[in-house]
Amino acid sequence: MLQQEDEEVARRLFQDMDLEGSIDYRSTAFAGRDFGGLHASPPFAVVRPSGSRDISSVIRFALKSPNLTVAARGNGHSINGQAMANRGLVIDMKRPSDAVIDFVRSDAGFAVDVGGGALWEDVLTRCVSEFGFSPRSWTDYLGLTVGGTLSNAGVSGQTFRYGPQTSNVTELEVVTGTGDTVICSDGQNSELFFSVLGGLGQFGIITRARVLVQPAPNMVRWIRVVYSEFDEFTRDAESLITRPERESFDYVEGFAFVNSDDPVNGWPSVLLNPDQLWDTGFMIRSASPVLYCLEVALHYNKGDCSSTVDTRVERLLGRLRFMEDTLFQVDLNYIDFLLRVKEAEKQAKANGIWDAPHPWLNLFVSKTSIEDFDRLVFKEILKDGIGGPMLVYPISRSKWDERTSVVLPDGEIFYIVALLRFTNPYQKSPSVRDLVAQNHEIIEACVRNGLDFKLYLPHYNTEEGWKQHFGDRWSWFEEMKSKYDPMAILAPGQKIFTRNPSCGIN
Repeated sequence: MLQQEDEEVARRLFQDMDLEGSIDYRSTAFAGRDFGGLHASPPFAVVRPSGSRDISSVIRFALKSPNLTVAARGNGHSINGQAMANRGLVIDMKRPSDAVIDFVRSDAGFAVDVGGGALWEDVLTRCVSEFGFSPRSWTDYLGLTVGGTLSNAGVSGQTFRYGPQTSNVTELEVVTGTGDTVICSDGQNSELFFSVLGGLGQFGIITRARVLVQPAPNMVRWIRVVYSEFDEFTRDAESLITRPERESFDYVEGFAFVNSDDPVNGWPSVLLNPDQLWDTGFMIRSASPVLYCLEVALHYNKGDCSSTVDTRVERLLGRLRFMEDTLFQVDLNYIDFLLRVKEAEKQAKANGIWDAPHPWLNLFVSKTSIEDFDRLVFKEILKDGIGGPMLVYPISRSKWDERTSVVLPDGEIFYIVALLRFTNPYQKSPSVRDLVAQNHEIIEACVRNGLDFKLYLPHYNTEEGWKQHFGDRWSWFEEMKSKYDPMAILAPGQKIFTRNPSCGIN
């Protein structure tokens, strides 16, 4: 918090910005924390812009200073301080009113224009209620901003079919690190368009996105089946994501879990119906400490005959080799399915877990390395669980546009591995330091054993780490930075580039 004399200086400094929005010098503590709870970097001030003009004014003001930086903050769901700006300016992007600006027809099909600060959960409900359409690709948790996920990739169980969210936008409005507001797409200012998508906020702030949509179904059949052998789990999961669309499900994910009755890490976490009692008969005798759950979903409409849905599900499951008597399923509304993590959020907030630190680790692991990952990590390092989900499921590389800034491991099929730890402040559990150390142990094991992987939502503290992450894309990434944010104003919390101390444009 600023001292009174500092606040007066700040007010004088910012008079020239001529904002339609507001600046907050006092209540800034929230912008110095994030969901990860691992870092704290208080900003100088928080700006709440009225639109892209204000964002441009903030960046141009920072450029005139010798050392100010600017970070765009969505819903604060970063893990390692990526949206922070220590003694800099944080732009609070979250704007529920930006959920849907317009419904448009594009060459690629139907689309909606949405604000970069809109939450995906608001985009979902407005698209379905107003147009009967829905975006094609999602993240599991929808309390995230459009600009935030597009700056990373945005993956979930629909990615195998439609690609990540970065492959489902046709146009962006971006305010670059020089303060320019630019409309960009595949055919217009394409260099900026593809560098911003997955660009970790390094080249510009997304203020509007044109998102592809399709007719929304009414209902979802949500299904989970269990495997004792990892190779059978991966073989079936890969089969589902490579089948023709009419011969597969609409959503494919999976996770590893502990072969025990632990309510968080074990068999009870597989159940879909919260009213279903835990049946110890589900326990199996197996030498493996870890089992695997394949999670799929089928869309349908209320007018569809239930027997027709049952028949299609049976046909799609018929070729799979899951364990006998481990089929769990439930029918629910389409919106409720997509907002399923919202219920977990409510429970976590009620018991204090939501506000506790979250030392998460997300990776892309090549198909050629996933069995070794299972052996080294799931069956050894994490054999007792992590106090939260251990997601693992395959994705098709061909659905990704590799002109974006996202870097992937080799091969047509790779796996998303998401270790979503929830520390419990009210129970005896490993310290945050121990959990972070375990994350490092996992990465070191992958490197030491030559696994082909990339961090998703990456975080490195050295330039050398970033160079290794981007590999042969590093020189291109540097070139884009020098072109669109030459003073390194933007996204300092990513720790990729250091702010140029000399004065910028006038």
